[in-house]
Amino acid sequence: MKDAEPLTYDRYLKVADLLGLQRRLTDAHDELQFIVVHQVFELWFRLLLFELESIRAAITRSDLPGAVHLLGRAHEIVRNLTAAFDVIETMRPYDFLEFRAGLKPASGFQSRQFREIEFVSGAKDQHYIHTFADEPDSAEALRTRLAEPTVWDAFVRLLGARGLQVANDTEVVQTVIRVQKDPGLADLNQLVEAMIEYDLLWSLWRQRHVLMVERMIGSRPGTGQKTVAHVLGEGYEAMGSGGVEYLRSTLAKRFFPLLWEARTFLER
Repeated sequence: MKDAEPLTYDRYLKVADLLGLQRRLTDAHDELQFIVVHQVFELWFRLLLFELESIRAAITRSDLPGAVHLLGRAHEIVRNLTAAFDVIETMRPYDFLEFRAGLKPASGFQSRQFREIEFVSGAKDQHYIHTFADEPDSAEALRTRLAEPTVWDAFVRLLGARGLQVANDTEVVQTVIRVQKDPGLADLNQLVEAMIEYDLLWSLWRQRHVLMVERMIGSRPGTGQKTVAHVLGEGYEAMGSGGVEYLRSTLAKRFFPLLWEARTFLER
């Protein structure tokens, strides 16, 4: 029996396979960086999904220090995702136009992992499953995520397990206010603050994304406008665009809106 090859950096990380995945469709110089940045996005999404599942599990077993620690890692992942726009913006708009037409109908709107992140975090919308009508495996993965508890669900159940009132949204808001004021619930408050930070960082990512897209293509429809129109239906017609206007419509999205609402009614 032949001895197994020794483990090396390249074999462990499958570097050769990884570097074989950047295949341009055109000779445009900037297409390679566009591919690399978006593949890196998907790798960060892969890690973030793993950590979100672990955060949800930690909250479920009442391991608050573990959940807060992993949320700190999630914060840094989202910061890295946002920083990637700096690299994309080294591409001039007319450089992007050199290969953009060849991307249709592909679009970041079709990122399954991004939708999974939204679903697991707490923002479920079954309409997005229609994005994957031609990809049954992806559609099924999202249906599975739709049926799973979210990080938010785990948090609310934790509050209930601690004897706090969570029968409806009003009670949850009142409980969160209590958590923020009661020194005896400091461990829960640390978790609340970490969740708020996670939500805030995604809000900054969305804002940065809108500005980057507008800087590149102005108010042109996105390359995946047909997919966006199919998912949004009449809402698409109201926007008049599948590009920047759609992205702007997502800026108010929150994973944990009741945590933000509690800030409104917090008093000393």
